[in-house]
Amino acid sequence: MAHERVRGTIGSCVQLMVVLGIMGAYLTGFFLDWRWLAICSSVPPTLMMVFMCFMPETPRFLLSQGKRREAEEALRFLRGPDAPVEWECPPQGASFQAADLKDPGVYKPLGIGVMLMFFQQLTGINAIMFYAENIFEQAHFKDSDLATVFVAVAQVVFTGVAALIMDKAGRKVLLIISGVAMAISTAAFGVYFYLMARLHSEASVSVLSALRGGWSQEPHPDLAWLALASMGVFITGFALGWGPIPWLIMSEIFPTKVRGFASAACVLTNWGMAFIITKTFQDLMDLLTSAGTFWLFAVMCVLNVVFTIAFVPETKGKTLEQIQDNFRGTPAR
Repeated sequence: MAHERVRGTIGSCVQLMVVLGIMGAYLTGFFLDWRWLAICSSVPPTLMMVFMCFMPETPRFLLSQGKRREAEEALRFLRGPDAPVEWECPPQGASFQAADLKDPGVYKPLGIGVMLMFFQQLTGINAIMFYAENIFEQAHFKDSDLATVFVAVAQVVFTGVAALIMDKAGRKVLLIISGVAMAISTAAFGVYFYLMARLHSEASVSVLSALRGGWSQEPHPDLAWLALASMGVFITGFALGWGPIPWLIMSEIFPTKVRGFASAACVLTNWGMAFIITKTFQDLMDLLTSAGTFWLFAVMCVLNVVFTIAFVPETKGKTLEQIQDNFRGTPAR
């Protein structure tokens, strides 16, 4: 439904609503028992189910059903009664067939969409958000519950910033900046946990030496600020790029006839990886240590930057038809 000039801003609002919901859950958790929190969280999807009954069909869907006149009426409702909407209603092709997966205009964007979702979760975002309080506790940070609220607020603020600058800065640039910021922050988080493990080990030796009448070391300076700074940079970087942009690009690069199938494949990849990373996060911490786990996430962030540079197209300011022509290698319309 969105015009290409504002498609980035509107597409980013999806992630903005997600992080607003996360922040709301964190804040509500201060005042409610988890059972009441779960009950309150059931209200929004119930309302959504009711409101969806009154939602109109999108112009693209109407076109896919051969209802060109209804599609033009829907566009006039969205753009205004005098808007020249005919150019936004191209002739609609046939419906999706399995053989279409051999078409570069289909398999290329499908591969990019799936890999974007794959790499988004390999940054460790859901594991870090779900275990944020545990991470801060393990980092010996005081008031870990308040620290998680700080993380949620930062995510909301910078996702809003991303929505405002998306159609000016471009998708690819923000993905690269985001990936670099996350790589640096997760590497720093790994350094923090490594130093804490070393300090804990040295403190244990010092205590044993003191008990035996030996010398004891001076207390080490508190490094909790490094944990908070690393988390802040990570959340900021994710919110500026790898949070909203994969979802936005997914909505832009697929031809209309395969959009349902391709979008489903991307969403399945995203939440399948979210389940795997979240389920194995604690096991990774035990196997690789806390430092090793965050260094692994840092490597994944570096890989997603390389993937972005090599394969992700810039879709800023282009119509959906121009994006599809680019994948097929045909002249732009």
